[in-house]
Amino acid sequence: MAGRRAPSARRPLRRSQHFLRSSALAAQLVRDAGIGADDLVLDLGAGTGRLTAQLAHAAGRVRAVELDPRLAARLRDRWSNVVVVEGDAVTVELPREPFRVVANLPFDRTTDLLHVLLDDPRTPLLRADVVVQWEVAFRRAVPWPSTLNGVVWGALYETSVARRLPRTAFEPPPAVDAGVLVFRRRAEPLIPPELVGDYRRFTARGFRRRATARDLDAHEWAELFKKTRK
Repeated sequence: MAGRRAPSARRPLRRSQHFLRSSALAAQLVRDAGIGADDLVLDLGAGTGRLTAQLAHAAGRVRAVELDPRLAARLRDRWSNVVVVEGDAVTVELPREPFRVVANLPFDRTTDLLHVLLDDPRTPLLRADVVVQWEVAFRRAVPWPSTLNGVVWGALYETSVARRLPRTAFEPPPAVDAGVLVFRRRAEPLIPPELVGDYRRFTARGFRRRATARDLDAHEWAELFKKTRK
């Protein structure tokens, strides 16, 4: 899709997946996300498939993306409603129809993947429930101090943390706890989608020039932007 952020040039691919240890926890995450039979869901970084299996039971259709060819091969043809895509989730083509994301993201790819999902206002993403490092989840969910990405993504999405997950819930265990970060598409966006590019440029200038830029949340930045266009 046009407008998607390209992955960092020549960035080495490191394996930083920490797989869910419990099928029961995977099932709970799918229930928390409210996945139903009409949903198309992306599982980015499907790994050993514990989350994929629960999504296959709950969703109408699932696309499971996995970079490791051995893991991808183990997932293929296990469920009739799951399409396994072997490749880098950062470069995979996103659906052109409304879709959801429920995924345990590789920790070293979190920022790149959030850019892929959230940067382009034309992406028909309805909601994303993603497992990330706890610090990332907390920082993204609080309104202050704000970040440039936070106020831009906040124009289209509401952000919250659903739960904290102990490091012992994963294999191999990460060095820190994780959290489930949730992005829900706003019923009424703060900025019209066709103006998000202008809004990003406006907020970028503000973050470069204003010492108080981080004191304003997405709602306040959106109001400032609207005043400049009157």
